[in-house]
Amino acid sequence: EVELQTDGNRSGHMQNGEPGECSPLHPAWVHEVDEEVIRRIATQLAAIGDRFDQDIKARVVNDLVQHFLNENLSGEEITQRLSEAVEGLVQAMPSDMDREKAMLVLAMLLTKKIANTMPSLLQRAFSTTLNYINQQLRNYIARLVSAVRQ
Repeated sequence: EVELQTDGNRSGHMQNGEPGECSPLHPAWVHEVDEEVIRRIATQLAAIGDRFDQDIKARVVNDLVQHFLNENLSGEEITQRLSEAVEGLVQAMPSDMDREKAMLVLAMLLTKKIANTMPSLLQRAFSTTLNYINQQLRNYIARLVSAVRQ
């Protein structure tokens, strides 16, 4: 499994001395992308995230934490709550920024803040964010990779 870190570097786990198969958490195209492309995208997203970080209010994070703690909510319901939180935050973002890029960065920042607030929610928050990204932003990510390759 290969994962992209927030600083643009990649880490991976070996299986039988070989890099692991692409897990469902990582689209197959990640393995086909030049490492420099991934690093450039991650660096850009991290810089945007640093600018957005102070705009995310503790109340938004705490509300999401409560939803994640509610075991009566399905994964789809929690993904919907995350989507609503991202949509609300996007409304306050600069209009000169690409909406989809802002959504991607905000989803990742919310996940980080949820995990920092309550580390035991990391796995559930990560899975939910991944579902959200796959549902809402998959095409945007593919376009982003194509644009950076050029």
